[in-house]
Amino acid sequence: MEVIPAIDLKGGKCVRLYQGDYSHETVFSEEPIDIARHWQSLGARRLHIVDLDGAAKGELCHISLIEEIARAVPIPIQLGGGLRRIEAIAQALELGVACAILGTAAIEDHALIQEACNMFGNRIIVSIDARDGYVATHGWQERTEVTAIELVQQMASLGVERLIYTDIARDGTLTEPNFDAVEELVAKTSLPIIAAGGIASLEHLKKLFRIGVEGAIVGRAIYTGDIDLKQALDNIMA
Repeated sequence: MEVIPAIDLKGGKCVRLYQGDYSHETVFSEEPIDIARHWQSLGARRLHIVDLDGAAKGELCHISLIEEIARAVPIPIQLGGGLRRIEAIAQALELGVACAILGTAAIEDHALIQEACNMFGNRIIVSIDARDGYVATHGWQERTEVTAIELVQQMASLGVERLIYTDIARDGTLTEPNFDAVEELVAKTSLPIIAAGGIASLEHLKKLFRIGVEGAIVGRAIYTGDIDLKQALDNIMA
């Protein structure tokens, strides 16, 4: 299982939100490039970057910064936040990003998802972001009536090859992942799933590994020290 450090960008800074609430942020660094280099130096093989301003606005807001990060670290980057047009997806990939993460588009524009998968193949990842089992969009600010399970099935039919599942209510809380929901998704699809939200200990990572996810995105816990990233990488990465 791959352990993937998260870098969330807001106002040019590296922040963490609490349950996706834009008004409840903690700034952990004003130098995201240094953070990226640090996680890479500890052995991370991939970075998960989200343009939070882009997610809220509907278009990338940190283009130059993302490009600088991609140039600064030799490991792959997966990027999400505001990628809702094919041109924006292409632009993100041209910045040096390995994979583009689509969230809102998965609900609102199935034609875009299919086109992106046809054009870019496994460089497209769809993020299933759910609160109480229902998918949320537009930077997690708008709830839909589509369940996470329904969206997984829809995405599989469109050619999506990889998914990220985030339980919004757990994200940034340092409680624990929604193991039941993750396990249900793993059981109901053959697609690789990357889990996120609430991961706060090495034991949480080990349990996700046993459930069978392909990767786990760690955020607040590696910034607060609840998880020692190097220890996690040494013990979990396979």
